[in-house]
Amino acid sequence: MITAIIIFVVILLVFWIISSQRKLVNAEELTKNAMSQIGVQQSSRWDALTGLVELLKSYNEHEYNTLKDVISARSNISSNSTAAEAQAQDDAFNAAMKQLNVVVERYPELKADSMYQKTMDSVNTYENQVRMARMTYNDTVTRYNRLTRQIPDSIVASLFHFTEKQYLQEDTTKKDMPSLKI
Repeated sequence: MITAIIIFVVILLVFWIISSQRKLVNAEELTKNAMSQIGVQQSSRWDALTGLVELLKSYNEHEYNTLKDVISARSNISSNSTAAEAQAQDDAFNAAMKQLNVVVERYPELKADSMYQKTMDSVNTYENQVRMARMTYNDTVTRYNRLTRQIPDSIVASLFHFTEKQYLQEDTTKKDMPSLKI
């Protein structure tokens, strides 16, 4: 009888460990998916910026080459990227946009170009999509981190080396979305 109880308890323990591990894997995959979505949106945003830079080529070759070099230095964000890598890409994009805005100030006819206006609308759309993807990522990280920290799942998390994920930090200098139109 005691043996049957011990076997039953061991079986319950094994099922609990398997269930907890599956929950943790699911939560971790959701965070990877959310980071991947950020990468997709950032890539689209960079593509729109590339289109703006191509428009600039007909106005000034030197400034075109300078911005093209900035764009070529970007890195892609994947599901295995960290929050810091995603933030670095946001920072690089914002720096490139500031540089482009300075150039556009010098060429008012570029600002009036209908293709410029359409592309800026695309950049704004992608900017909003990146913001939404960042919020989704932080939400999934919250759920994942709760699992890794709360008992009893934290026991299984430590057994299988699930570690806390980092949040994407809010840029304290940006309270509202910056205007990308000049």
